[in-house]
Amino acid sequence: MDGEVVVVTNPFVNVRITSSLSTFENRRRFNRGITIAELKGLLEMNVGVPASCMDLEIFSTTNRFLQKIDNDEALLGSYPLDDECRIHVIDRSGGQTSELFDNSKVEKFELSDEAYEKRTESVRSFLKKQNLGRFNEEETAKKKAELTSREEQQKTAAEAISVGSRCKVEVPGQPTKLGTVMYVGTTEFKSGSWVGVKYDEPLGKHNGTVQGKQYFECQDKYGAFVKPLSVTVGDFPEEDYGLDEI
Repeated sequence: MDGEVVVVTNPFVNVRITSSLSTFENRRRFNRGITIAELKGLLEMNVGVPASCMDLEIFSTTNRFLQKIDNDEALLGSYPLDDECRIHVIDRSGGQTSELFDNSKVEKFELSDEAYEKRTESVRSFLKKQNLGRFNEEETAKKKAELTSREEQQKTAAEAISVGSRCKVEVPGQPTKLGTVMYVGTTEFKSGSWVGVKYDEPLGKHNGTVQGKQYFECQDKYGAFVKPLSVTVGDFPEEDYGLDEI
């Protein structure tokens, strides 16, 4: 008819869902023709709150409270719910978020090493069959020999470095640094030979103390430990940055 206004409403609405049990927000699409009781049944699977212990509230797209949803027999479409509005689910069952996500109460599956060894479809079994990783004896022996040889080189290099010597430190991926050798030898924080250096600039990591043990003294952020092969001893005077110039 001429002059007649026809209002067309989308039969579905896309809303955001939150709950008092969680900080998570998700999105769901619902038919406006379902009852609130049916909506609660769908939300129970979504947020984990029993439908019988559920209170619902509607918030606008800007999270402004609009009203409660309190009639289970009413249709969802009878409420002022537009796309991107939020339905907040309040749990009245007494459930706690900490209980819902506390996995300490979940019985854990444990398998002994002996039982795992007998499995034929495990990762370990696959690696053994393919001679990969630590089960490749030839490759493992080769890597061990390379590591031993490298450590011998580090030890030899350390023997040629004296405490008090000026040095240049070149570590791959880092800028070259100048400093003074303060310590040469083994450490408690890691195996092998190490050189303790006091840099000329605050480019280090500590003050000569690592994990509570003092190996040498220097200002904080001026000290560092590096491998001997990264250290070159020589005539490397401290750079003059012209700080005394007028």
